[in-house]
Amino acid sequence: MQIRELTLRGGYGKDGEREPVSEVHLEMGDIVSIVGPTGSGKTELINDIERFANGNTPSKRRILVNGVELHEDFVSEPSKNPVALITQHTNFLSDFPVRRFLEMHAKVRQSNKSNSIVDDTLNFANELTGEPVIPDNAMTELSGGQTRALLIADAVVIGSSPIILLDEIENAGIDRTRALELLKQYEKIFIFVTHDPRIALLSDLRIIMKNGAMQKKIIRGDSEKRTMEEIEKIDELLTDLRGRVRNGDNLSEDYMISKLKALGYIA
Repeated sequence: MQIRELTLRGGYGKDGEREPVSEVHLEMGDIVSIVGPTGSGKTELINDIERFANGNTPSKRRILVNGVELHEDFVSEPSKNPVALITQHTNFLSDFPVRRFLEMHAKVRQSNKSNSIVDDTLNFANELTGEPVIPDNAMTELSGGQTRALLIADAVVIGSSPIILLDEIENAGIDRTRALELLKQYEKIFIFVTHDPRIALLSDLRIIMKNGAMQKKIIRGDSEKRTMEEIEKIDELLTDLRGRVRNGDNLSEDYMISKLKALGYIA
């Protein structure tokens, strides 16, 4: 089945009232962020999307593909399910080496380019994490950041899933800007659950959650694109500071002043 569009039809919030946002329409290539405070219903929304809810979940939402509800086979049969969910919980039962794990997945997906696609997947993963994934290492030896990077790369490059849900990748040491740059090269729908302003403002659309309901949807405009330029400067400074702390470097006052001057925040 070729997916062209995804429609989220609103249901009810925790108070039993209709969701203020009655419908969200997404097309292939869209990058979307779901934002809101803890307990606002972000996880329930992505769970509804993953299960292709048809009024049978607590929210009573309906998820349509190409304007229609999916047959139950697409939800219950893993080989047909068009969704890949990358969660915060990434424990592996397999202790296969990374390359072997990826080769097996490529064969399951019936790829006739298993060697090249595995290399592409590893290259993609290593663009996302500052700690390279070693192909001969066991899956169980990977750090949290390496694991999340590898799973994202695996879902995008090897997996055939046209809809990818990513839950708070900012917590795993992923290079967020580079991740979004790479993801935009693929014609898929990417939906992020995030608290990170940089991911939210780099998305084409964000859905605001509160009290278990979609409160509003915001399409990124020119003003936010300009705001994003300043946020990138601040975020790059924080990234640099994290790196210096990890390396055991001192964060002197003179160093901070020089960095702030270079960014144009002080004269």
